[in-house]
Amino acid sequence: MKVIIETTADGSPTFYREDIDEHYHSVKGALAESQHVYINSGWKAVSSSQRPIRVFEIGFGTGLNAALTAQAALQSQTPTEYYSVELYPLPDTATTLYSEALSVPFRTIFLDVNKAPWQQSTKINPYFSLLKIEDNLLTMELPKHLDVVYFDAFAPEKQPEMWDESIFRKIYNAMNPGAILTTYCAKGAIRRLLNQLGFTTERLPGPPNGKREILRATKIISLIME
Repeated sequence: MKVIIETTADGSPTFYREDIDEHYHSVKGALAESQHVYINSGWKAVSSSQRPIRVFEIGFGTGLNAALTAQAALQSQTPTEYYSVELYPLPDTATTLYSEALSVPFRTIFLDVNKAPWQQSTKINPYFSLLKIEDNLLTMELPKHLDVVYFDAFAPEKQPEMWDESIFRKIYNAMNPGAILTTYCAKGAIRRLLNQLGFTTERLPGPPNGKREILRATKIISLIME
């Protein structure tokens, strides 16, 4: 798997995969997209009460979403348990190269997240623990009692199997009532599918200078049969 580092419109980096002609982040602003779609519209939208927020990310990728969430958890002192699945982890050399384009002190958090071992829960800071899972979402058993799901797979045209009804049903059944799922993809077909499974969905404004809309789905009823 060959990846090429590119600079996006907000000055933050992304990777481009030649084999599937796809970028890991929006070319209109990698950092802005991740912050808006997942942290602001997902993690910050959930009330933590007195227990840790449980986050599940589909597609660890560069680790950007995890690092931004770790930073937010530390800043707000909000306990967060973060689970992320990735079938094809990037090599250390690639993430080190990526980190060189990030500003300090965020670069340190980013490197801590990427250096964390796979298959082992790691405390990144006093308020954020990370479990990176090298596995196939299609066949793995998901963490339970999820509060937030970051659905950050490659686009449906590139990885249609990741956007199948069976995947979203599996995720739905792992979520707490009131939990939310956020994704950059606001396609009508995906929204209708989520509605059919029992989510309520809303289109939200996209990130500055980025996509016009994103999608947020909320689980409002009890578990459905798999």
